[in-house]
Amino acid sequence: MDEKEILKKIQRIDIFTNRLVNTVFAGEYRSVFKGQGITFDEVREYQEGDEIRTIDWNVTARMGHAYIKKYVEERELTMMLLVDMSASISFGSVSETKAEIAAEIAALLAFSAIRNNDKVGLICFTDTVEHYVTPCKGKKHVLRVIRDILRFQPNRTKTDISEALSFANNILKPHSVVFLISDFMDTDYQKQLRVTAKRHSLIAITLIDRRELDIPNIGLIAFTDPETGERVVVDTRSETVRQRYVDHIRQSETERQQNLRACKVDNIDIKTDESYVIPLIRYFRQRAAQI
Repeated sequence: MDEKEILKKIQRIDIFTNRLVNTVFAGEYRSVFKGQGITFDEVREYQEGDEIRTIDWNVTARMGHAYIKKYVEERELTMMLLVDMSASISFGSVSETKAEIAAEIAALLAFSAIRNNDKVGLICFTDTVEHYVTPCKGKKHVLRVIRDILRFQPNRTKTDISEALSFANNILKPHSVVFLISDFMDTDYQKQLRVTAKRHSLIAITLIDRRELDIPNIGLIAFTDPETGERVVVDTRSETVRQRYVDHIRQSETERQQNLRACKVDNIDIKTDESYVIPLIRYFRQRAAQI
């Protein structure tokens, strides 16, 4: 996209996600990601309906009538968005690429966070961390995060999820909220996944393009791996070849899901040809019900 298209897309994302946040997501987000406890705020006179257990008996004895202690939630959290920007993310068989959908999802999550007065940061990664935005508050900051994702031009093509998680662990305070947005075309990231899940609320968002799940019968076709550059010609007329591909993809999907479950990481599958809103809302409500 050129700069004019990027600005138009940012404006559209801004309008669309703000509408969703105002109607649904801010409350769903807050119900799931709470602060780290409560802190004393003030003492005030007892009012009808207040819980008796909140009465401050020392102040009550001095003043001659009932006073209660008032507490507030320690709300402020830090949300870190880890967005995979490797070559495979640029693929898209529908109107939007996986990278564009990742930007929209990131925007929705970020606007929900700042609506609840939380900070938002960004890590764009390939097989190394290529871009980092320090967590801050405010709409202007979120728009900068969206712009950075849409404008981002990676220097490398491969994926290293472990490297991105390690970087996040080194810069974040404990109990942050970490969204890992990727197509998970990577291996050997389980160790860092487990470490991050123990320190933070880690949620994986897996981007899936249906065209990558099977091969249509369209004769001889040249495939190029966007991350390695490896090129191979495949005869898609062969049912055996197509079935081997499907079996390989299914095995990879099973391994990914098993790895996430083993590391106790929540996962949200997002199919690029379907709305991402419904899976996100479903996840928030399911998680809120478990708290």
